Amino acid sequence: MSMNMAHTVSGNIASIILKGRFDFSCHRDFRNNYEEILKNGTTIDTINVDFKEVNYLDSSALGMLLLLRERAAELKISVNLHHVHGAVKQVLDVANFNRLFTVS
Repeated sequence: MSMNMAHTVSGNIASIILKGRFDFSCHRDFRNNYEEILKNGTTIDTINVDFKEVNYLDSSALGMLLLLRERAAELKISVNLHHVHGAVKQVLDVANFNRLFTVS
């Protein structure tokens, strides 16, 4: 199953909604989504990445999240990982991402 993704902005919070497998094939789409949000960064202070419908992620997805965190930090924007569950939660736990992101 391929990844579908979209982003929304509501007030000062942006969300990136992911659906499917979050792996290297998503790199360009993921970057395009967060760059679109960061273009309007002056009004955004939080980016929520929604994993509700993600059933798989690999090491390249972890790298993409770190790149997002780095770019967002330059603009003083926090990044949160929401609706993390199952195998995705296990991978994020092993990678200690709870030290870098708010994971819920």
